[in-house]
Amino acid sequence: MTTTQQPITLYTNPFSRGRIARWMLEELGVDYQEQIMEYGGSIKSSEYLNINPMGKVPALVHGDTVVTEVAAICAYLADQFPDKGLAPAVNSPERAAYYRWLFFVAGPLEMAMNAIVFDWEINQERAQSIGCGLVSDVFRTLEQLLADKPYVCGDSFTVADLLLSSMLGWHIAQKQIEPKPVFVEYVERAQSRPAAKRADQIDNELAANVA
Repeated sequence: MTTTQQPITLYTNPFSRGRIARWMLEELGVDYQEQIMEYGGSIKSSEYLNINPMGKVPALVHGDTVVTEVAAICAYLADQFPDKGLAPAVNSPERAAYYRWLFFVAGPLEMAMNAIVFDWEINQERAQSIGCGLVSDVFRTLEQLLADKPYVCGDSFTVADLLLSSMLGWHIAQKQIEPKPVFVEYVERAQSRPAAKRADQIDNELAANVA
């Protein structure tokens, strides 16, 4: 059985980053199974902890391979299904930008968002020792990035956009960051994709029935 024919199972919950992993799977258009994990229940079961010792979702099982952490799941899937065009070619100039912003989202941006949500103080003195630096610098950098191009790597939508638009969209909806036009337009552009809408509909329906 080839890699692309191996079964895929997504462990998720509609109130989690699993929504991002589902969007990725819908972009690929591949068959997959889902296991809805219950907070305070199956998500901490010994069976699931054998898959993800953190007891968190999402997790992906692809054949005998286990991948956790939503950015890693999406990047892994893009490489497993290169014909879908969700990551630049390995030897292309765009691949460097793809890596740069993929890890920017998973690192500095997520840390900056946590600082906002939990009211962590990152002043000038502390910034040099903290991965995201000043929170204002993180968002200034993103604003500059998106000011003159439709997507992170130029004209093509990639996994980096899937992750970035998901995070920006969530925090704008929660009124945790300023809805600057450049951010709002970028999120709307990315999330108008048919796969994003399909994934959102699936998880919204699940959310109505899952605690």
